[in-house]
Amino acid sequence: MTMEEMLAEISRAHFPHPPATIEQIAAFESQVGWRLDADLRAFYLHCDGAELFNPLPDANYSILSLAEILRARVAIWGRDEDSAGPASWYAIVDCQDTDFVLVDVAQQETGRYPLLDAYHGTYPQVRQIAASFSEFLERALTSGDQFFWLKK
Repeated sequence: MTMEEMLAEISRAHFPHPPATIEQIAAFESQVGWRLDADLRAFYLHCDGAELFNPLPDANYSILSLAEILRARVAIWGRDEDSAGPASWYAIVDCQDTDFVLVDVAQQETGRYPLLDAYHGTYPQVRQIAASFSEFLERALTSGDQFFWLKK
């Protein structure tokens, strides 16, 4: 699926938030000190966060709004210290079970950031679950509301 097809699917069958403005994206990037890659920029211009399959509080996939994105170590441990995980990991999806999907802004392959699974009980041990946000989104949208990375 292309990013445009996935965004249309989110608008048609899921729970998107209103889009972010260019100004909100610029303010976010200035605040965090990194730029959204092309996948994330397209998503946030389409919707500033979304819940897939079910609205909150029942959403397994809650893609955070720009205002909700935090360093993973703050989202998971509540402290912004190097002992609590790398500064380059940011929580972008709240899976509602003390599990988050992170974006690693220190890594880029073909201009895209990889996505990582981060469980509170084992953090800062993480594992890559997608090479890009578009790969993550496609797998999430076809998951039947299951965490695709946990399937055996």
